[in-house]
Amino acid sequence: QVQLVESGGGLVQAGGSLRLSCAASGRTFSTYGMAWFRQAPGKEREFVATISSGGESTIYEESVKGRFTISRDNAKNTVYLQMNSLKPEDPAVYYCAADADGLFYSDLYADERRYNYWGRGTQVTVSS
Repeated sequence: QVQLVESGGGLVQAGGSLRLSCAASGRTFSTYGMAWFRQAPGKEREFVATISSGGESTIYEESVKGRFTISRDNAKNTVYLQMNSLKPEDPAVYYCAADADGLFYSDLYADERRYNYWGRGTQVTVSS
């Protein structure tokens, strides 16, 4: 069992930056692929980024490429999402998710139904 707790959300001006963190419980964090998803009001939850279990590889949704960076520190059981140049279309509840089944190396990494564990989310608001 893995428990995930997100933090770091808040209100930021357009063009600003936020760093989200997701702290995981358990001793097997380094074996999980990790991902960030987001859900805006009235919209379905969507994939943002994922990182391999060892942290050597990443994949991003097209609209965040070059602005967001996913990273992880396995010694601290934490995954991060650095968000720069935030835009009015970025506000959402941001969720981290853990994958025990090697989704990163398949075509299913963006499918939220495939992830084993989820945090409760952290709200990101962008003012124009």
